[in-house]
Amino acid sequence: MSAVLSLADVHKSFGPTAIIRGVTLNVPTGERHAIIGPNGAGKSTLFHLISGRFPVSSGTVSLHGRPITGLKPYEIYRRGLSRSFQVTNIFPRLSVYENIRCAVLWALGYKYAFWLGVDALRSVRERAEAVMTSIGLTRRRDVQAGVLTYAEQRALEIGLAIAGGADVILLDEPTAGMSRGESEQAVQLIRTVTQGKTLIMVEHDMSVVFGLADRISVLVYGQIIASDTPRAIRENAAVREAYLGQAVH
Repeated sequence: MSAVLSLADVHKSFGPTAIIRGVTLNVPTGERHAIIGPNGAGKSTLFHLISGRFPVSSGTVSLHGRPITGLKPYEIYRRGLSRSFQVTNIFPRLSVYENIRCAVLWALGYKYAFWLGVDALRSVRERAEAVMTSIGLTRRRDVQAGVLTYAEQRALEIGLAIAGGADVILLDEPTAGMSRGESEQAVQLIRTVTQGKTLIMVEHDMSVVFGLADRISVLVYGQIIASDTPRAIRENAAVREAYLGQAVH
């Protein structure tokens, strides 16, 4: 199976401090891939490099076989890669529907045209309604995003990540701060909305990781020390040592 996302010897330094130290990774089309590692391993930085928020110091990131190194985040988004953030990143004063509509507009080719009335754009409306249904927020359609529960806000952010039709989705700690019940619902939501897409996620909750991932990569001090199936990762002595007894079970 061909790789939809490839990283080749990617490095990132901030001044003299090396954060990402030669990461090479290939994620096949349709795979659910988790990146785990101790705090400070560089997981969120790696996401920032993939999505264009940070420039790489050296190395290459490719999407669909084409280099995206040096592109701006919106240019990478238009090529089919979308992401969520560790901290919920929504428009709190807009309704659920308006949040999703913002994400849909550009993806459907509606750019900056002040003479167009967005309420009359049927394709946008239908796409936004479909996304709301998929994330289970239809009944909260007209509620301001800022007053949603935390779990609903995270679901909305996942909705924003898929609204543009990207086929590669990056989720940064999608269940952080959730109760066990909320996490279980989030896992089911993620499994449903990423069906047929490629998912790459950073997640600390090992039950979520082992419940979702087809393959797991372990990042320690900016380097991948193992990349394998969940079963192999669970039994990997180097991974256990890196976590110093943390929850890899």
